[in-house]
Amino acid sequence: MTTQRPIRIGLIGANIHQGWSPRAHLPALAAHPEFDLSAVCTTRRESADEAMAAFNAGSAWDDYNRMLAEADIEAATISLRVPLHYEPTMASLGAGKHTFTEWPLGRTTAEAVEMAEAARLKGVRTAVGLQARANPAIVHLRNLVANGYVGRVMTCHVRLMREGVLSRVSGRTWQRENDLGAHTLTIACGHTIDALCSVVGEFADVATVVSTQANTWHETDTGLDLPVTSPDNVLVSGNLQGGGVASVQIGSTAWAGSGYRMEIYGEEGTLVADSVDSPQLQQVSILGARGGSNDLQELTPAAELHTAPEIPGGAAYNVGQLYSQFSASIRGTDNGEPRVPDFDHAVGLHRLIDAIRQSSDEGRRVVVA
Repeated sequence: MTTQRPIRIGLIGANIHQGWSPRAHLPALAAHPEFDLSAVCTTRRESADEAMAAFNAGSAWDDYNRMLAEADIEAATISLRVPLHYEPTMASLGAGKHTFTEWPLGRTTAEAVEMAEAARLKGVRTAVGLQARANPAIVHLRNLVANGYVGRVMTCHVRLMREGVLSRVSGRTWQRENDLGAHTLTIACGHTIDALCSVVGEFADVATVVSTQANTWHETDTGLDLPVTSPDNVLVSGNLQGGGVASVQIGSTAWAGSGYRMEIYGEEGTLVADSVDSPQLQQVSILGARGGSNDLQELTPAAELHTAPEIPGGAAYNVGQLYSQFSASIRGTDNGEPRVPDFDHAVGLHRLIDAIRQSSDEGRRVVVA
């Protein structure tokens, strides 16, 4: 941790009663010694005042343009619904602030490209909320593979099966619309496949199935049954750029999910990662075997891979890990690895997801841009 003055940051989307911020960003920033939560913003002054009091923020705002112009901040986080990312992100970049925007970066790849280009023109540092790759266990896996623990990667598989929610209140049924960009393909698959790629490298091509198995959701407060266009099951197979093959299965099932598992098989060893949920949200246990042994042994990440303060709740801790990387990027101390996933990285992941969708739509293998 640095002894420099904390980075003054403002959070757009700070409602403490709903959304991702009270689970992750607010506790992570309030606890992180690298940051000073100098401003919080919601659409109503009352809820902004609540967030300021609950997390000891410096000021409260109900207009993000005013916050960006008048608050004493160097950086801003945008933690809103995906369709609302574009305008406050562009405003933050336009104000010359280092900017952290949740994943997916944009509703579409075109939006993500525009945001990345704006950041490059302004010369500010960016981060996108892909915290699974900042999870200490995922970083440890990447280091093990890079240092030859399994030798040449031959094949790998990752699976995330979650309990699906077929009935929900009206405030959460907006995610049923595919075009709004917040669903199993972009979020659960996006986080999971990004973590896999951080360990074994990027896909060269993909052959996929993207499917909607639950065609309606029941809206509990209105009694309506609403049509669903968002996918809830994703199957991906492909060749990796560095050699080897990989497969991915992501599903939101009607009842009890079976959790997360990543398996990596090489010429000289095997690595397995397990968790009750995605490494985006939870810590992960790692097992490994090499040197001719079939006996999987527990492998523990080194203490130095834990760069965030202890925060109650798994989701907030991994976001805190990502804020450590964001701080190093802003301060220019990120010469080592891993580096924070920035807007350019987000564009690459958006393009991978486009290739997954295209392959399924066209029924053919697609080269990843």
